[in-house]
Amino acid sequence: MLILNTDGTKPIYIQIAEWLETEILNDNFIQEQKVYSQYQLAEIFNINPATAAKGLTLLVEDEVLYKKRGLGMFVTEAAKAIILTKRREHTLKKLVSDLVSEAEQLDVGVEELLEMVKKESKRSKGE
Repeated sequence: MLILNTDGTKPIYIQIAEWLETEILNDNFIQEQKVYSQYQLAEIFNINPATAAKGLTLLVEDEVLYKKRGLGMFVTEAAKAIILTKRREHTLKKLVSDLVSEAEQLDVGVEELLEMVKKESKRSKGE
């Protein structure tokens, strides 16, 4: 379950959209499946329905969800591929850029940084 960060800089509607994306990536919502309505999301997260609607609209604009008039929002066939591409091209690139900048400030070389990444990857896989 998502715990919204109301004190952070990321708007709540974006947090809602990202949570739904993660739910799709985790197969909690599959293609052609109906997702929560803005009112259900508002109740789940104790937020304004308009805020929830804004998060859903982002996903419609990204073609992750589509509307069926009178029935609700549904996951598109290409949703997972769209989310993976978006996160690789934006989120992961930003994280890598920030990591490289921080490493440079701390005088950590590329080889040392790569070794740290490899160790963390092994640790997270339980190796």
